[in-house]
Amino acid sequence: MSDSDDEQTPGTSAFELIGGESAIHALVERFYDLMDLEPGYAALRAVHGPDLASAREKLNWFLCGWMGGPQHYVERFGHPRLRMRHMPFKIGILERDQWLACMDQAMTEVQVHPLLRERLNASFFQTADWMRNI
Repeated sequence: MSDSDDEQTPGTSAFELIGGESAIHALVERFYDLMDLEPGYAALRAVHGPDLASAREKLNWFLCGWMGGPQHYVERFGHPRLRMRHMPFKIGILERDQWLACMDQAMTEVQVHPLLRERLNASFFQTADWMRNI
C-alpha cells in the first residue's frame, strides 16, 4: 500500500496489503522484542512465561491466516479458539491495553501503512477486548 493510496483495492486482504509472510514475521518479531524490552509492557510480558519462542511462532502462524493468507495455525492446531486457549492466563484491561499498545508500536516501527494500521488496530481492539477474563 503506497502513501498515495487513500483506499485499498476491493478484495485485497490485509495479508497482501501488509506484504505477506515476511512482513508478518517482522511484525511479530518486533512485537515480542518490544514486549521483552519495554518496561511499559511488563504486565503483558509476565503473562507469557519465561520463553517467548512458542508464542512468537503461534502468533506468526495465526496472523498469517487471520489476515487472509495461509492457514498455518489452523493446519497445525485446528480452530484457534482464542478465548478458550487464553483462559488460563490473567487478561484484564491492563494486559489488553498493553497488548494493543505493543502491537501498535510494532506496526509503527515496521512501517505498516497508516491506513492498514488503523484498520488492524480496530480489529485487534475487538479481539483483545473479547479476550478479557478478569
